[in-house]
Amino acid sequence: MSFKSDFIKNAIKRFRNYKDLGDKTFLQLQEDDFFYKPSSESNSIAVIIQHLYGNMSSRWTNFLTEDGEKEWRKRDDEFEVIQYSSVQLIELWNNGWSCLLKTLEGLVEEDLEKTVYIRTEPLLVTDAILRQLAHYPYHVGQIVYLGRLVKNEEWKSLSIPKARGASNSYNESVRKGDIKQP
Repeated sequence: MSFKSDFIKNAIKRFRNYKDLGDKTFLQLQEDDFFYKPSSESNSIAVIIQHLYGNMSSRWTNFLTEDGEKEWRKRDDEFEVIQYSSVQLIELWNNGWSCLLKTLEGLVEEDLEKTVYIRTEPLLVTDAILRQLAHYPYHVGQIVYLGRLVKNEEWKSLSIPKARGASNSYNESVRKGDIKQP
């Protein structure tokens, strides 16, 4: 494999890992938990999902041929509370990720040398991918953190349990092959 095909494959892998963290968080939540805000200036999980959906749809639709900030996107509206159900929110979440992943899976090595635009700023495709690979985990981290706040002691760890010594036993399980790393 070449560096370019490895780059695409690894970007897809990393994006999938972050989607999985969100998915595992959602499984632990009740309907109202999606709308929890720790303060008046905070975003809820629902609002973060709306924003990610809007961003992903805009950035990855016609990725190689149109500016990533589409005229039809209403970014400010993404931060308004819309009373979607959790099922509708998860549908938005999945649709956004589907748009991203289908686009990445359709890229070929030569595409990495092309220039795309986001808000008229020219970016190499690799830079545009890295830009979003920094943006989406930022928001997924917020989702996981809000989920932990809501569930408190009922929270089930998404990776290494927080008990003392858990890191060492986790690492040993990975070495033995009992646990597969993402």
